[in-house]
Amino acid sequence: MVFEFICINCPMGCPLEVLTDGETLLSVDGNLCNKGLEYAKLESMDPRRTVTGSVLIRNGALPLVSAKTRSSVPKGKIFGVMNALRYAEVFAPVDIGDILIADVAETGIDIIATKRIDSRTPELT
Repeated sequence: MVFEFICINCPMGCPLEVLTDGETLLSVDGNLCNKGLEYAKLESMDPRRTVTGSVLIRNGALPLVSAKTRSSVPKGKIFGVMNALRYAEVFAPVDIGDILIADVAETGIDIIATKRIDSRTPELT
């Protein structure tokens, strides 16, 4: 199988041509640095992405808290991760880095908060 990518790991933007047999990386052409080689290996053999979104927050000063995967997840699990984000809810307060969903979509990777959300202040009457 031949894959063509533009490397995004440095400003050079090298056009890469990657040859695999489906399980093994056979060759990489076009990279001007080792970052391109690593990018080609990962993108052709185990493509992963960081997923961002928001989670419903109960009793929070805001209705949603921004969130992301702690590390990148396999591309094939992205829809499972997004589905988990859609139905998740947490209670305020939430701090940056708090785990909102552990082991999301059975990836072994957590969804973490990327914003601090305080509890809603009771209104004075």
